[in-house]
Amino acid sequence: MTITLKVSENTKEEMIKYFEDKKRPKTPDYAVFQADEADTVITLYSSGKAVFQGISADIDANMWRDMERHLNPTKKVEMTNSEDKKKKEKKEIYVDPKIYNATTIGSDEVGTGDYFGPIVVAASYVNKENIKFLESLGVKDSKKLTDEKILEIVPQIIKKIPYECMVLSNEEYNKKYTSDINMNKIKAIMHNKVLTKMKEKYNDIEYIVVDQFAKPFVYYNYLKQVPNYTKGITFMTKAEDKCLSVACASLISRYIFLKEFDKLGEKYNTFLVKGAGPKVDEIGVKLTKQYGFEILEKISKLNFKNTEKIKELAKN
Repeated sequence: MTITLKVSENTKEEMIKYFEDKKRPKTPDYAVFQADEADTVITLYSSGKAVFQGISADIDANMWRDMERHLNPTKKVEMTNSEDKKKKEKKEIYVDPKIYNATTIGSDEVGTGDYFGPIVVAASYVNKENIKFLESLGVKDSKKLTDEKILEIVPQIIKKIPYECMVLSNEEYNKKYTSDINMNKIKAIMHNKVLTKMKEKYNDIEYIVVDQFAKPFVYYNYLKQVPNYTKGITFMTKAEDKCLSVACASLISRYIFLKEFDKLGEKYNTFLVKGAGPKVDEIGVKLTKQYGFEILEKISKLNFKNTEKIKELAKN
């Protein structure tokens, strides 16, 4: 995988400092440096082009993309991925017009793969009259939208599209997570809550769609002790590509997650990284040394493997 990111001067300076001890002895022509980071080779050119190559290229590129966005919030981030062409060549996903053109409520979640930050689940209601409006904003291709674009268009969406949202903080998640209550059960309960609220408000719904994260019988089994749960759900993989209410829910939940994630970083005066890669461990070590290990209960999902890695690294 090869990812190219255009960075500004201030981000270049941060990269030069960060990779000072990781540089290769030889530097390619026109490059400021070439360095190794785990399974990624990073080359920074004087033009401001940063090239990330390797198995974990996306993790490292996303970290510096977020840094670029943080240091230059008004500037559009330019990033290209060699995998994009391959993805375009894949077989088109079948979209059932009966569902796509129907009045639906759909739900999706974000934050379940991120060590730092909350889990956010949203459900939205989309009637037939709003399909063209959403398509004009690019919601039909929601997975292709960057975080910058999401921050731009979601305020327009929520003015017109009804939705319900639930945010589970890290502290709440760590209290709920046990050997009997895993991540998927927590997600099922959250999805059910937002879907049930939406269903109570509208009686013209033709389909209720959930982006499938568990087999239907497993999903309903998670809810067997819930007194009031929504039935008649249509479960779909890649549902955000096939149903606009799920696509909206995906964007809204991502928008809220981004806002909450930034608040968390500001609270502890730290630039947090999304995902669960090596950079996350480094930040975790820095925070535990500054605030103690109890900080992880407030900002992370303790059941992730990162917790043990952070504890080990902090001993050194």
